[in-house]
Amino acid sequence: MAQQKITQTAGRTVLGDFAPEFAELNDDILFGDAVWNDSTLSLHDHSMVTISILLGKGLIDSSFRSHLEMGKKHGITRKEIAALLTQAAFYAGWPNAWAGFRVAKEVWADPTDAATEKERFQQEMIFPVGEPNTAYARYFHGNSYLARISDSQIPFFNVTFEPGCRNDWHIHHATKGGGQMLVGVAGRGWYQEEGKPAQEIFPGTVIHIPANVKHWHGAAADSWFAHLAFEIPGENASNEWLEPVADDEYANLK
Repeated sequence: MAQQKITQTAGRTVLGDFAPEFAELNDDILFGDAVWNDSTLSLHDHSMVTISILLGKGLIDSSFRSHLEMGKKHGITRKEIAALLTQAAFYAGWPNAWAGFRVAKEVWADPTDAATEKERFQQEMIFPVGEPNTAYARYFHGNSYLARISDSQIPFFNVTFEPGCRNDWHIHHATKGGGQMLVGVAGRGWYQEEGKPAQEIFPGTVIHIPANVKHWHGAAADSWFAHLAFEIPGENASNEWLEPVADDEYANLK
C-alpha cells in the first residue's frame, strides 16, 4: 500500500537517560521526517541504501540485522537482497559480502520469502493488487489481477500485470460514446493502437481510447505494471476480443 510513516523509540529506550540529546536526534531526526520519513525515497529504498552503507563500512552487527529485518518489512525480497549483496561485494569487499549473506540467509530463511514480488509491488501503489483475473484469463498472455475500486457513479478497476503479461488485441465497440480510459498507477507498461507505435505507460500517464479502435495494453517485459481502467458509458457498447499480440512484436518493445 502507500508508504507508511515509521516511528522509532530505540534511542530513548536505550539512551534516554544517559544521552537524551542523542536519543532525540536518533528518534526524531534520523528516523523522523528529515531522513527516514522523507518520502523522496520509499521506505524500501531507504532500507536498500542503509544496508549498502552498513555493509560498505563492515558493520555486520546487530544493527545490520535490524536493518535487514526492517528492509524485509518494507518489501525487500530475497532476490533483491541477493542482488544488492552481490553488487556490493565488488565495492565493499568480498569478506563483507560473505558476512552479509550469512545474516541475510537467516532473515530470509522462510522459503515463501522467494515469492514476495507481488507484495513488493503492492507497496508501490495505494490501490490493491486484487485477485487473480480468472474471468478474463483466456484473453491475457501471462498472469493478471483485478481489483474493483468503485461500483457506483463511474465503475472502475485496478488491473495489475506481472512482467511480460499483456491482453489480446481488442475493441470497445459503441455506436455513440463508449471507449475506455487508462491511468497508470505503478510500474511500467505499454499501450498500442493498431497501425501506431506502442506508447509507454508510467504512473500518472493517462490513455484515452476511443470507441471502435483496435488496441492492447499490458506490462513491460521486465516490470510489474498496474493501471486503472475506466469504461466510458456508450450506446450499444460491447467488447470484442481478437488475436493475441505477436510474441516477436512484443519482444521488440524496449
